[in-house]
Amino acid sequence: MGESGWRWNDAWIFVSLVIASGAGRHRRSASSRRPEGVRLADVLSTADHLNRAIPQRDELETAVRRLLGAGLVSVDDGWFRITAEGEQLWRSRPSAGVTTTVEKMQGVLGRRHEPGSAEWTLDEADHAAAVQEYVVRSIPAPRRSPEGHPER
Repeated sequence: MGESGWRWNDAWIFVSLVIASGAGRHRRSASSRRPEGVRLADVLSTADHLNRAIPQRDELETAVRRLLGAGLVSVDDGWFRITAEGEQLWRSRPSAGVTTTVEKMQGVLGRRHEPGSAEWTLDEADHAAAVQEYVVRSIPAPRRSPEGHPER
């Protein structure tokens, strides 16, 4: 793809956002305290699962700017959301076949949308905190022995 087209990282971040958010399966009610969407640590977790790598701050920032500008995602107060247009794009994608979902999504993005450009920055400290949160919660908790617990 040309320099102005969609990059693999854009598709990687988009797919990570979609999977992390459940692609609309877990919509929150209007009266819910928790906003619809996912936090950055959830996006990093999914991205790591997809590509065995945690996106660098600049990779994430660039991809989100392009996705925001294309109207496929939104970010508000630290919550990442898939827009109705982004959800429609995801739901109408062809099955992956022999290519990976990320590669397929990059092709779909290139055929249906132009990358946009939006003003959005990801602070180094916010990225570092989200990486730390993801790393800490991915460490398995130690197993506890049932010995000494008569109720078990």
